[in-house]
Amino acid sequence: MTTTEEQIDKIRSQPGFIAALDQSGGSTPKALAIYGIGADAYSSEAEMFDLVHAMRCRIMTSPVFNGDRIMGAILFENTMDREVDGRPCADYLWQVKRVVPFLKVDKGLADEANGAQLMKPMPDLDALLAKARSKNIFGTKMRSVIKTANAEGIDAVVAQQFEVGRQIIAAGLVPIIEPEVDINSPQKEAAEGLLKAAIMAQLDRLEAGQLVMLKLTLPEQDNFYASCIAHPNVLKVVALSGGYSREEANRRLAAQNGMVASFSRALSEGLSAQQSDEEFNRTLDASIESIFQASKT
Repeated sequence: MTTTEEQIDKIRSQPGFIAALDQSGGSTPKALAIYGIGADAYSSEAEMFDLVHAMRCRIMTSPVFNGDRIMGAILFENTMDREVDGRPCADYLWQVKRVVPFLKVDKGLADEANGAQLMKPMPDLDALLAKARSKNIFGTKMRSVIKTANAEGIDAVVAQQFEVGRQIIAAGLVPIIEPEVDINSPQKEAAEGLLKAAIMAQLDRLEAGQLVMLKLTLPEQDNFYASCIAHPNVLKVVALSGGYSREEANRRLAAQNGMVASFSRALSEGLSAQQSDEEFNRTLDASIESIFQASKT
């Protein structure tokens, strides 16, 4: 099998979950603060990114972080451009850890309209996708947010996601389509109904062999996205933690058959820069194991 075929097979059939290590410039200060590194520890964006890369390297090089329980990892562009243990990051993930590398490609969220936030324009996406291919990235991730059960807003989000998704497929990568429903929305369940209908309509327009992944908020109804999981164009459906605690996210995920985790904050919950390596690895191992077990249902 080619590397791509191996990676498709791993995502499709091997147990595990996707680690989201893709905090960008806007969310990095908060991620560092939770990790125990305050804003007084750096005086420039470059220093901030050095510190968060060190945090990510500590996670990725930990002996408990490997392809036995983690099928993939989502990277920020700045991380893709760096090295881990002397190797380009994506090569380290796949060649050393057998973890499939993905890249976050969106440039953030536009202002809210019709109860939703589309992605900001991505005029340089083709160049970024070409760079990702050259660095052995397998797939991509891009996020929109849905706040209310507004059909016009939801349809716009899904249409944009799949339009860009086709561009990513054409570049030889597998897109993770992420139309997040805000967990605090008072219309969350109704929004999920509209979202599923819009996603299924777009999936049915894909050609045979055009593979996508879906990253969705944990739904109010158990197994609500079963039809998405079963769709022949869907390689995998993964769940975002969306602000739920790891315990709550795992509880909800365990009730979704065939859906696996793609957690960021819930994965790193409890990790600290001040921990010894032994304590850090023990905490990370417990986190990985709990998410792995919730993803096995």
